[in-house]
Amino acid sequence: MINTLWLAIIAIALGTYLMRALPLVWMTRKLDKNKSNTTEEMPIWLTVLGPAMIAAMFGTSLIPSSQSITTWLATALGALVTAGIWYWKRSLGLPVLIGVMIYGISIYFARLYPIY
Repeated sequence: MINTLWLAIIAIALGTYLMRALPLVWMTRKLDKNKSNTTEEMPIWLTVLGPAMIAAMFGTSLIPSSQSITTWLATALGALVTAGIWYWKRSLGLPVLIGVMIYGISIYFARLYPIY
């Protein structure tokens, strides 16, 4: 069981890395071959594929693994806080960090003080 879990984690990590690295390597080689440093030669599918993959990961991460009122409220609260901090700071790292912390704190306190 433990070995299959580690194999799954390694496969996911490798897939995530390749999803980001292969388009970068491909475009770098293409721009080097054409002796150009502009992104105007970037194919349209590459400019659409990146945001589409990010949106897909975002969409799947918003669905809680256990379906309950508590997890849905914690997810909504975390997403709202993330959006608010992003609107305030216009960065990516801090909003995600604080949104995940708010989600975790919400789940923690909901288990300490259940609402029935």
